[in-house]
Amino acid sequence: MKGELIPYKMLSQDAFSQWLGIEILECEIGRCKVGMTIRKDMLNSMNYAHGGISYSLADTAFGFTANTHGKYAVSIETSINHIEALEEGDYLVAESVIEKVNNKLGFNIVEVKRGDELVALFKGVVYRTQKDWE
Repeated sequence: MKGELIPYKMLSQDAFSQWLGIEILECEIGRCKVGMTIRKDMLNSMNYAHGGISYSLADTAFGFTANTHGKYAVSIETSINHIEALEEGDYLVAESVIEKVNNKLGFNIVEVKRGDELVALFKGVVYRTQKDWE
């Protein structure tokens, strides 16, 4: 399967990302951009988006990007910095770029933005298996 098509297949099989309302905006080998809107059922007790929402958006972008090389890649370590509070109705875009890839590992940075404003910064490491996407 062509690498840039893999994220579309992944999304079609990912009930959680579908529940979040994630859409693929752009995708190429080594880079993927996804977006979603914060809904009322995603808010915490302080009426801001739960931290897991931006984390999940970034994690989805990360996973999609990591798999564009055609091999199954699985997350082994991730972290996020939450920079700004997010509110209902905010449209977020997460862009993941592979910073470095070797035979077994891939290192990604994901920027989550609300318009031009950086609202979260995510870092992830994947283990690249030998299994091909079909």
